[in-house]
Amino acid sequence: MTTPVIRVAHSPDSDDAFMFYALANDKVDTEGLTFSHHLTDIETLNQEALKGTYELTAISFHAYAHLKDKYAILTCGSSIGDKYGPVLISKKPMTKDDIAEVTVAVPGEMTSAYLALKIWEPNVKTEVVPFDEIMEKVHAGEYEAGLIIHEGQLTYAEENLFKVVDLGEWWFETTNLTLPLGGNAIRKDLGPEMIQKIGRVLKRSVEYGLAHREEALDYAMQFARDLDRKKADKFVGMYVNDMTLNMDDEIKKAIKLMLWMGQGAGVLKEKIIPEFIRVETPAGATA
Repeated sequence: MTTPVIRVAHSPDSDDAFMFYALANDKVDTEGLTFSHHLTDIETLNQEALKGTYELTAISFHAYAHLKDKYAILTCGSSIGDKYGPVLISKKPMTKDDIAEVTVAVPGEMTSAYLALKIWEPNVKTEVVPFDEIMEKVHAGEYEAGLIIHEGQLTYAEENLFKVVDLGEWWFETTNLTLPLGGNAIRKDLGPEMIQKIGRVLKRSVEYGLAHREEALDYAMQFARDLDRKKADKFVGMYVNDMTLNMDDEIKKAIKLMLWMGQGAGVLKEKIIPEFIRVETPAGATA
């Protein structure tokens, strides 16, 4: 029987590239599986996941609320903001009251950044803009404020833009928890044995990157959107770390709370109980 190709999808960003470096470059034991890699922005990945396009895909935890019938969340491969996260920026200093009077550019209505923003201020008006255009459109005055994710979190000040709120900081102050942003979801119809096999391969890839940091960072630099190596290394470390390897109970609690608060803010229609699949410790990794 021919083994199917496992389609893996993630964002073309330095942190995801770092995470999947070993898998994309044949550095780890794949247990006989063949993987194809598909790179696109997170909001597109969220939309594709609605259709069940990929066996393994990066998703926003907010999007999971709409995908729970098809996907479960793996406990390996998450991006978590430890007292930092998406940043709401503006061209001039603004307060929360000011934000209520303008339209904010956001990277997608299924992103966790959007959900956190709506929990912070349920009445905020938004408009979707490609994530890599938000800073320039705010700078050009097309929007008075924008919600930035990815590498822009480290560079907005250099563009003479102002921070209104770091939603990761605000979330920690409010909940005393880290801010869950995205993770790897796996299609439930694959069955328990295949799910664990794919999960083990993913975990090997993350472990390899962390153990061979400079090598993996060399690969990730091509996705770093003009960050210098020092900033790229910092950004990767923000979102690929021990929390990425193993989702603990506190992170699970934060995901549940964010989804429940999303219902309270009127963004989600029902109370969501996330389904987590623990990735067993991989054996026989090649280094």
